[in-house]
Amino acid sequence: MLTTLPPSPQHGLGFSALVLLIGLISGSLIGHAATPALAESISQYSDPTLLTLITLLFFSLRFNLVINSRHKLKVLVIAVIANFVLVPVIGYGIASVFLSDYPLLMVGLVIYFMSPCTDWFLGFTRLCHGDTLLGAALLPVNMVLQLLLYPVFLYVFTSDVVTIEPGILANTLQHWFIEPLALALAARVLLNLLLTKEQMRALQAAISQLIPILISLLIMQIFAGNIHVLLSHINVVAWLLLAVFCFFVLTFVLSELLSKRFALPYAEHVLLTMTIAARNAPLMLAVTMVALPSQPLIYAAIVIGMLLEFPHLTLLSHLLMRSSQTKTKKLLHD
Repeated sequence: MLTTLPPSPQHGLGFSALVLLIGLISGSLIGHAATPALAESISQYSDPTLLTLITLLFFSLRFNLVINSRHKLKVLVIAVIANFVLVPVIGYGIASVFLSDYPLLMVGLVIYFMSPCTDWFLGFTRLCHGDTLLGAALLPVNMVLQLLLYPVFLYVFTSDVVTIEPGILANTLQHWFIEPLALALAARVLLNLLLTKEQMRALQAAISQLIPILISLLIMQIFAGNIHVLLSHINVVAWLLLAVFCFFVLTFVLSELLSKRFALPYAEHVLLTMTIAARNAPLMLAVTMVALPSQPLIYAAIVIGMLLEFPHLTLLSHLLMRSSQTKTKKLLHD
């Protein structure tokens, strides 16, 4: 998911989590109660939802913020190395330990772990008084790098589990990402000419509210068409949840070590913690549905990781704010 600076983090993040949960529950109920033909029909309309979602994600990108944040290059480099080198290795190790007997679920978790968030981590960063301007600059960097590295990570970490048809990743990037990117950028340029700044801000706010709804719709379509396959693997959910929990713990330790090693101030410490903790499940779900079609177990692992992410980031925000309050009291006392 991807937004700019959310005007109301608490409301926006709570709304996002709620609609995602509604999508999962409603899709499961529809898929369980409906006839197979109806459930399949619902899931077949996921492509238009997917294309609309991707275009809106790209519409929100702001590359100019990267240039404006070059004076904080050190933090950007630390975040990029952590997100695209250290975290994928940690994620692959955890997924291999807990789900080696369930290779498709393992692949789903690896895909979920390997790509940093381009969305609600920024809301939590703002909520904890972190560096949101630098975080906004990190969004397009994360987006571009994870798309470029997706085929590399998929080959390195999962080539022994899933078969990738020759040329499928190149075609996926062209038809589902390069073309929507061009459309989104063209629309942005045109609308900037036609609308006032206030109208553009209102449009971006509306898109920020629409994106979680589209993700929820996509999740509903996936679960409606595949709930029976997922229920047949319900016994593995506990291992999957434990793997995600361990990932969250280890990535938090990593962010703490890096923040202390490079003596990052509080605002940058918050940003690094949030960008390492949050993953880009919606975009990875979109990419994977095209690159690896008809793999509901892989999709389910990504979705479950996404649903656990919101309470995890909420807990992190409380820990960070409590740490900040403790340090402030100590300074005042001294």
